[in-house]
Amino acid sequence: MATLKDVAALVGVSVATVSYVLTGRGSVSPEVSKRVREAVDQLGYRPNRKAQAMRTGFSKSIGLVIPDLTNPFFPELAQKIEGAARAAGFSVLMVDCQNQAENEAEGLGLLEQQTVDGVIWCPTGNDSMAALSKLDCPVVLIDRAVPGFDAVHCDYLRGGALLAQHAIALGHRQVGLLSGPQDTDSARQRRQGFLAAAAGKLDINWEVEVPFAAELNAEARAALQENSASLVVAANDLIAVGAVGVLGELGLQVPRDVSLLGFDNIPWSALITPRLTTVHQPVGAIAAEAVDMLVSKIQSPQKTVRTMVLDVELIERDSAIRHS
Repeated sequence: MATLKDVAALVGVSVATVSYVLTGRGSVSPEVSKRVREAVDQLGYRPNRKAQAMRTGFSKSIGLVIPDLTNPFFPELAQKIEGAARAAGFSVLMVDCQNQAENEAEGLGLLEQQTVDGVIWCPTGNDSMAALSKLDCPVVLIDRAVPGFDAVHCDYLRGGALLAQHAIALGHRQVGLLSGPQDTDSARQRRQGFLAAAAGKLDINWEVEVPFAAELNAEARAALQENSASLVVAANDLIAVGAVGVLGELGLQVPRDVSLLGFDNIPWSALITPRLTTVHQPVGAIAAEAVDMLVSKIQSPQKTVRTMVLDVELIERDSAIRHS
């Protein structure tokens, strides 16, 4: 099995230089870094993570805490984060909180026991924020900004506004809202953006707050059955998928009887019938920015705190039509 000494000998540099390249510490020229990585590939060198952690104090692993793997948005996000982390030389330990705040605290404790170098965290809601102060490692938040912490999220206000503008352009006036959980920043901002752009141009006939899930509650089912809105806006695509099912059970067709809009552009949105008009979040860019922020903070803990806000776009498909 190849060793650091073997890599160093092949490149003609010191063992310390090879270590700097592989751990991301120290200053090494791009040319030497390239030669070291080529030698690593050529020799098939694999670092001993346990020995490396004992020697450097870094485990070269990060934690990923997500709300719910049954929501198709999060498996895609997790996959992109794992790929970006692997490219940066880090492994990923994931915790699925199953939409339970108590699972977050337990999961974060387990990650600390594994001595991860940092955590990427998409909180289930504001109630889980108390756990932030207990973490003794760099943290990057996805979906919300909290003072003192790096964060990556999309422009949810603009996303909500895009949905309202699209509804207005299609000639709708009577609208129903399936708003997401308002203790979650992303759901609250989507709603705020929609209402601000809709003011004076759209009438909100009804509004029901629902979880980010396809299973709609009784209040939402009753509102859909009332059929008093020509267009329904769902806080995310999973809710919209649930609405398509409920409307079908009620004998109502999308978009013939009611138009429907979603948010997230999960893979399902282009596969269901009708294909869902929705707001696209750039999942790959979210993952890349989050990993880049976290690795930078691991390497330079005193680095200035940043919040990255990414743009969104409307994806027009078949679920919303012009209202006559």
